Amino acid sequence: MTNTALHHILQIGRLPLPALETELAARYQVTCLADQADPQAFLAAQGAQFSGVVTTASIGLTGDVIAALPHLQVISSFGVGFDALDIGAAKARGAQVGYTPGVLDDCVADMAFALMLGVSRGVAASDRFVRRGAWTQGRFALGSRVSGKRLGIVGMGRIGQAVAERASGFRMEVGYHNRRPAPDAALPYFESLVALARWADYLVLTVAGGPATRHMVDRAVLDALGPQGFLINVARGSVVDEAALAEALADHRIAGAGLDVFEDEPQVPAALMALDNVVLTPHTASATHETRRAMADLVLENLESFYATGSVRVKVPGT
Repeated sequence: MTNTALHHILQIGRLPLPALETELAARYQVTCLADQADPQAFLAAQGAQFSGVVTTASIGLTGDVIAALPHLQVISSFGVGFDALDIGAAKARGAQVGYTPGVLDDCVADMAFALMLGVSRGVAASDRFVRRGAWTQGRFALGSRVSGKRLGIVGMGRIGQAVAERASGFRMEVGYHNRRPAPDAALPYFESLVALARWADYLVLTVAGGPATRHMVDRAVLDALGPQGFLINVARGSVVDEAALAEALADHRIAGAGLDVFEDEPQVPAALMALDNVVLTPHTASATHETRRAMADLVLENLESFYATGSVRVKVPGT
């Protein structure tokens, strides 16, 4: 096996698991770009020494940084999304891009149901109700039942399939929308997202981010979901028109929403934070000890595999 201690790795920013930073430093010569006083000047002076990059799905990797790394061979990203990675620039450089799909599917699907139950039954709002002493003054408002309802899934990939599996335990009727029918999904397929939203009681977003899906959930989709419908987003914030969503929630044109992701993280629109019919979580769908450890292992395995064999273990499609 190649002596990995000789390889210089550029870590773009802080990683979600501190142990991963420790393990990277034990195996490679690692420099964190975020620690440099002048990152641009550092790259201009030192960029040629790096053959590998470690980043996260949320931080990504820009074309400008790739351009400053003339000997870049491999990128290992912590996360399943790659819309913040300049894939075109990576391909032009000839760099392989590894990421960490599969290992986080269960936890993201679990969070989709946690948000679904949380907003339907008013879990967060009822917690606040109890804490402020309001229970002694009256009863909490009625919620909505999840069991037996219609669940529309937008994006029938690994995570979408995991959501569909969980829905069977709630005796839910499941339909989905994709760019094209999924060959291994024996579920009703809706060619139109508006049609799926009109049919569903719950619309769960598990679709990839990026320009192709930006604001695909717009006013028309929200109006189709209707005043009894709920939106759940564990995909990317860019998929939803947040201004249209805040307006729909405030006007009760939809019943509620559960959001783990936002357009300008960590900034969350004040219009959403002011509403009680939305549950907000800080992009933590994969944030369990078990899943983050598995993701870290795959980041390391992608690097180790590339330096040993010339190929990452799990490659971003098309790279």
